[in-house]
Amino acid sequence: QVQLVESGGGLVQAGGSLRLSCAASGRAFSSYHMGWFRQAPGKDREFVAGITWSGGSTYYANSVEGRFTISRALAKNTVYLQMNSLKPEDTAVYYCAADRPTGSINYSNSYSRPTTYDYWGQGTQVTVSS
Repeated sequence: QVQLVESGGGLVQAGGSLRLSCAASGRAFSSYHMGWFRQAPGKDREFVAGITWSGGSTYYANSVEGRFTISRALAKNTVYLQMNSLKPEDTAVYYCAADRPTGSINYSNSYSRPTTYDYWGQGTQVTVSS
C-alpha cells in the first residue's frame, strides 16, 4: 500500500516557477514508477510527466516539454515536479500517481494512461495568473 501527499501548489504569475512535491509512504516506493497528472475544470485528467522507478527514464507531455522537470529522491520517498515558465493554461489541480510494476505492462508504453497507476494523491491546486 502506498499513500501519496502532494504539496507546493499555489498562485503564481505567468512566467514564474513552482516546485511540487509528492511524499510517499510505504516500503516499496523505490520500486514504483511515478507520474504527475493534472485536471482543469471541465476537462479530462491529462498526463504531465512520468519517471521510472530508477529515475533512469523520464517522459513529458508535449505541452510541458522543456519547461517542467520530474525527478525523484529515493532516500526521501519523494517525487518532484519543477515547473518553470508557467502559463495560464497550466492552471489545474495536479495529482501525483504511483504505478506498481507487474511485469505484464511496459511502462514506456503506458506512462500516459491514468489507468496505469494504482495509487493517487489528493491533488494540489496550481493557479497561473496572466
